[in-house]
Amino acid sequence: MKRLLFALFLLTFSICNTCWAQQCPYTVYPVPQQQHAVKGKASFTPVVNVVAEDGIDIYTKDRLSQILKEHGISAQFTEKPSAGKSTVWLGVNGSKGKADRKASQLGLKRDVFSQPKYDRHIVSLTSNGGKAQLVVLGENTDAVFCGLATLEQMLHNGTANLPCATFYDYADVQYRGVIEGYYGVPYSMEVTEDLFRFMARYKLNMYMYGAKSDPYHSQYWDKPYPTKLNDREKRFGMMTREMMKQLAQAAHRCKVNFIWSIHPGTTFTKLGESDVLERIMSKFEKMYELGVRQFGVFVDDCGVPYDDPSLKQCADRLSNLQELVDTKWNQPGTAPADMVKQLQYVPQLYAYSWVKPELARKFWESLSPVPSKVNIYTTGKNVWSVPNSNDLQVLNDYLGREVSWWWNYPCNDVDVTKIFVADTYTNFADETHIHFTGELEKNLSLKTIIINPMQQGELSKIPLFGVADYTWNMDSFNNMENWRASLPAVVGKKNAEDFETIVPYLRYYDSLSPLAGIINEFKTSYEKDPATASVQPLKAELAKIIAACTTIEAMKDSESASDTLFYADLRPWLLKLKTMAQDASVMADALVIPDKSKIDIITFAKTWSSIEGIDKNDNHRFDILRGMGSEITLSVQTAEPAAQSLRPFLDWLLEKLDDR
Repeated sequence: MKRLLFALFLLTFSICNTCWAQQCPYTVYPVPQQQHAVKGKASFTPVVNVVAEDGIDIYTKDRLSQILKEHGISAQFTEKPSAGKSTVWLGVNGSKGKADRKASQLGLKRDVFSQPKYDRHIVSLTSNGGKAQLVVLGENTDAVFCGLATLEQMLHNGTANLPCATFYDYADVQYRGVIEGYYGVPYSMEVTEDLFRFMARYKLNMYMYGAKSDPYHSQYWDKPYPTKLNDREKRFGMMTREMMKQLAQAAHRCKVNFIWSIHPGTTFTKLGESDVLERIMSKFEKMYELGVRQFGVFVDDCGVPYDDPSLKQCADRLSNLQELVDTKWNQPGTAPADMVKQLQYVPQLYAYSWVKPELARKFWESLSPVPSKVNIYTTGKNVWSVPNSNDLQVLNDYLGREVSWWWNYPCNDVDVTKIFVADTYTNFADETHIHFTGELEKNLSLKTIIINPMQQGELSKIPLFGVADYTWNMDSFNNMENWRASLPAVVGKKNAEDFETIVPYLRYYDSLSPLAGIINEFKTSYEKDPATASVQPLKAELAKIIAACTTIEAMKDSESASDTLFYADLRPWLLKLKTMAQDASVMADALVIPDKSKIDIITFAKTWSSIEGIDKNDNHRFDILRGMGSEITLSVQTAEPAAQSLRPFLDWLLEKLDDR
């Protein structure tokens, strides 16, 4: 009976998977709202005609050209299709332009555009005599840009004999992205630009810059960025005007709303600071000249006002600042590219449980007169809360409208020696300040979720991939499927399996890893009878870890900038893990070898010394900045991978060897 039930299970599973494959010929992330197989297959010609409507901007056109070029295809922008070539139509729904009319000709449904959602678009691949014809129709050019991310992943399957398909897609959350708001070394320009490119690939659209350790964000908030940096300033991750200008340009290319934020601290609420808005606008104007088109104001972590005059002053100044921005840059007739989007505001009481409910209500109600278009942020009940409907309801009730969510995940500024590169729920368990054991809500209603990542921006891509998927399509979010898909997306297909092998050991908490069980078995066996303790299972698992580390270490020599940047972030944890695995293998051998005269004394001595100094090895250390404003200090920390099982095992080995 058990065999019969198992056979029926396999048959059912096979049928379901076959049906799913027929319905959804492509694996795309974020998971689309709808994907339908269409009869036929299509191939892209080496040169593709592109028919783009007037509503499609240069950044969207350039993105298409880039995607096609990376897959060996040239884009030729024309007014109409030509015989013998594939055609791509880019357009806006309801425009009555060429792409809009082509969508009608193909009988594409328009229901998606009536959904109360965001970045709504259609991607349709059909065959015209075997040649690909692609329509990307969006509610605006930004939505078309999102559709091109789907095309990019479709082309990962090649450019010939592609299954025809139609995607009807939209985002559940309007603004999805990153807040660089942690305490630590700010991201380099290279890392930030690489994050922008990653965000474009996975339909993320907001990056708020509020680096706590950037003095021109806080201490010198009203001063212009410098034109050059000394060595100390470079080590501190400081930025120049030209670097900020390049970041703004890169963000525009990737259609990421790059929001430069100012932190005037208590000056913003002091009753005597009559020129504070003038000084803020002066700084905004300088940043505008560098290409920034959206701004934020932070007053977090500088004390919470409760008196009525201060609360009113804060709300009035925020309202007046939005009015000044609109008067300066958002007048009728201003070109869209020259306009400035709504202000973002991070208040003093961002975690409402810090005070009694009546005080929390008073604080948040004081902000209710602020123009509704200003995004006001919370971290929820606590600093490390996971987005949830209960906290949203509390604050929406206090404020009288919707709040935005600053999500402190996978932020490690209070866990600086740890990294969080596992799946979402494992990361939640590993982050000691996150008290969350359930699953992410499937129907969370809010317009903005931005995550505060690790100091290691490249490593943060892995959890960011999960957030991109969740904020796009909450109902379809599958934790483990998403995480496994994130690995090739971040480290590449050839490295994904090896990286997955070492993730349990890059974590601080490795006590449930495969190696931990083998270590415990070996220790128990050795304590029982050293003569019969088998070291082979232990050495086999260690060899697997060492080999995987070696593969990932090769990323430092990759031609891909993303790979080398990723390696630089991972280096202290990776090299320490590899060293620990190598040292454990050598010393375990030495412990069980019957004839001690056969031990290689030089190797043994080097390994002993390596273990004793493993936490002081410069290869395993990295810089960290503490504080904000005038109180920024530099310290050097040591990475702590596999700290619960493998690291103590090294000490155990030395202890047992010393006894002998």
